Amino acid sequence: MRPLPAAPTLPTRRQTLAALLGAGMAAKTRAQTWPSKPLHLLVGYSAGGAVDIIARAIAQPLQAALGQPVIVENRPGAGTNIANRALIESAPDGHTLMLVANAIAANPSLYQPPPYDLARDVTPISLVGRVPVVIAVNPGSELTSIGKLVALAKARPGSINYGTPGNGSTPHLAVALFERVAGIQLMHVPYKGGAGAINDTLAGHIPAVAVNALEVLPQARAGKLRVLAVMSAARSPIFPDVPTLAESGWPGFEASVWYGFIGPAGLPAPVVARLHAEVQRALALPEVRERLASAGGEVLPGPVERFAALLASERARYDKLIREAQIKPD
Repeated sequence: MRPLPAAPTLPTRRQTLAALLGAGMAAKTRAQTWPSKPLHLLVGYSAGGAVDIIARAIAQPLQAALGQPVIVENRPGAGTNIANRALIESAPDGHTLMLVANAIAANPSLYQPPPYDLARDVTPISLVGRVPVVIAVNPGSELTSIGKLVALAKARPGSINYGTPGNGSTPHLAVALFERVAGIQLMHVPYKGGAGAINDTLAGHIPAVAVNALEVLPQARAGKLRVLAVMSAARSPIFPDVPTLAESGWPGFEASVWYGFIGPAGLPAPVVARLHAEVQRALALPEVRERLASAGGEVLPGPVERFAALLASERARYDKLIREAQIKPD
């Protein structure tokens, strides 16, 4: 008869405490030696877009402050979920970061099953700024004002087409919210990015487009597009003569594209604190502020808790909108 195997020995209280202290010391050591190699800054969009431009503007002062290269990596696709997954699966050592926009809060509701849990899988680092969403039209369109657009949409529901960078994109969600507030029905035409939607509006294939202010700025300045409204709380400095939706009859309405830095879950607190501090310093630099202002946006310095609260509130807001409007990804 074989003897019974010995019962497994449970760790003593002292051993457990030693293990916890050892893990804590290891994390502290990693934080003290950080950064020990180049940082990779992921962007879930193609080069040349708003997020990419802002990422590169902030990467330069970060690189100078941290003493390591900050390499911007564009990983577009799947509504930014390719880049999101790369971040979440990266080591939580502070060498892989991501500059995100509103999609990070919308995707858990837009895609099923949810591709990630925002509260569990990422570490908020710093809010950067925001740029308003705008509604623009071909100058030859009969849509001469936002009031005219609403009036025609009420008279002919579903007859007015508008393009966006895609289903579930921030401009799409912004217009979907406006439709519900204004009591109108528009016809959404999703594209694979803002450039395609803008080009078809320029060509007259669709009458209107909703994108962020940065993307439409060159064509608006050239007189090739007419901006009907900005969706920010106040008028944009680059479109001072264009009314907001709030002042056009829908008080309190606001929809902007916001940007912020995140890391994977488990990022050491000292690393988060240092990154946050360096991003705040970068946002205070005149060249960074001017770069964002030239895109019609504003910098939003503030504590980590402010960004964490924004992520949570936007997650809840988009979940409600996506469910009620039954919005599906491309």
